[in-house]
Amino acid sequence: MRRSRFPFIVTGVVLVFFYLPILILVVDSFNASRFGGAWRGFSLKWYARLFHEPAIWEAARNTLFIALLVTFVSLVLGTTSALALHRFANSRLQRGHYTLVYTPLVVPEILMGISMLMAFVAAGVELGMLTIILAHVTFCVSYVALTVLGRLQDFDFTIIEAARDLGASGWTAARRVLLPMLAPGLAAAALIAFTLSVDDFVITFFVAGPGATTLPIRVYSMIKHGATPLINALSTLLLALTFTTVLVSQRLSASGSLKSRTME
Repeated sequence: MRRSRFPFIVTGVVLVFFYLPILILVVDSFNASRFGGAWRGFSLKWYARLFHEPAIWEAARNTLFIALLVTFVSLVLGTTSALALHRFANSRLQRGHYTLVYTPLVVPEILMGISMLMAFVAAGVELGMLTIILAHVTFCVSYVALTVLGRLQDFDFTIIEAARDLGASGWTAARRVLLPMLAPGLAAAALIAFTLSVDDFVITFFVAGPGATTLPIRVYSMIKHGATPLINALSTLLLALTFTTVLVSQRLSASGSLKSRTME
């Protein structure tokens, strides 16, 4: 019986719809034309000019600082949350805990941004770097918790009990046994949190204050002023960074799962 080509055609159309705009953006970043559209020859001048824009690199420094700090805080809170969810999974209290973890994943970003803005204003907190960090931690914790929780579901806790029977303290068993075996999951969760923090615009737009401009907000400001070639070059660099981070995250998750199955 001859197989239908319709699923293959639909898949191809969907992939083209998703990735063709990205491909056009990358190609236009090497276009010598200032307004795009017509091809005026290959050029790297927009990348060269990009490196002489201090406002962009200041925003990049802010973004990197926020993302690194958010990743660290989210990793600590998310890991402890995942451990609690896994250890006390049958507790009634954990149902509320699950709700708190899942809520930031299903609530629309614009609603989260508005609600956080109202909360900060009501609490008298000045908008700035601190409010951005708090807002990013709010949703990054959920992703970290679920990623680590997935790793814990394949974890054999009898290894911890064996370490305790051999004289290791609770802290030593956690530091020398638990954390090394969770390392692939922790690394994957950290990379996801870092990527989400770097890429976030909607929530950051609401909670950012004067002098706390991140890279996505700076790109939005550049669009209003018509700096399209610079945006194409900057977006290409961000795409390369994002895809590399996601690829590394997937590789770490896959290697962690393979290692777990091998040990079993």
